[in-house]
Amino acid sequence: MAEQVATNVHWHDGVVTPEERKACMKQTGGTVWFTGLSGSGKSTVAVALEQVLCAQGNPVYRLDGDNIRMGLNKNLGFSAEDRAENIRRIGEVCKLFSDAGVVTLASFISPYKVDRDAVRTLHEEAGIPFIECYVEVPLDIAEERDPKGLYKKARAGEIKGFTGIDDPYEEPENAELVLHTGDQTLEESVTETLASITDRGLLA
Repeated sequence: MAEQVATNVHWHDGVVTPEERKACMKQTGGTVWFTGLSGSGKSTVAVALEQVLCAQGNPVYRLDGDNIRMGLNKNLGFSAEDRAENIRRIGEVCKLFSDAGVVTLASFISPYKVDRDAVRTLHEEAGIPFIECYVEVPLDIAEERDPKGLYKKARAGEIKGFTGIDDPYEEPENAELVLHTGDQTLEESVTETLASITDRGLLA
């Protein structure tokens, strides 16, 4: 966990209660954290789900790993330390969006259990719903898809520390939801995720 460096700063509480915010947004905010190998379908499911929720009138926002690294986290690489900081920062952003009453869809490989657990704890301590969604797919299928050509580069030695090849992916042990995108259609994955969100009371 990052240490507090700035001094002479104080938390400033607002007066809007969680109940008032829920009434304003007409839903309970929360984070759906999609984790899995590159090529597992995390972003594909999140993009489709965002469209469905938006069409239903539910405030929703999607945060994607590559997109975040082109802005907020553009100064971070792929070392274990930088990956941890990448996830810490996005966890804080998800917490803010969700606290505002938005259903937040986060698509990040997030290969290390300790980093994902830290984000979960951050939400739990704030009383914000957190749904870990493991987008499971066998490595050979993810590698066959290889939408960005990254596995090919990793196998050729052009990328070092690539998750699933020469860096580990630690599978979630107690994810609220597991999608098997090697066997499911996109529609089935979206439907299952939507049901999970609804069952946990995030939507009106």
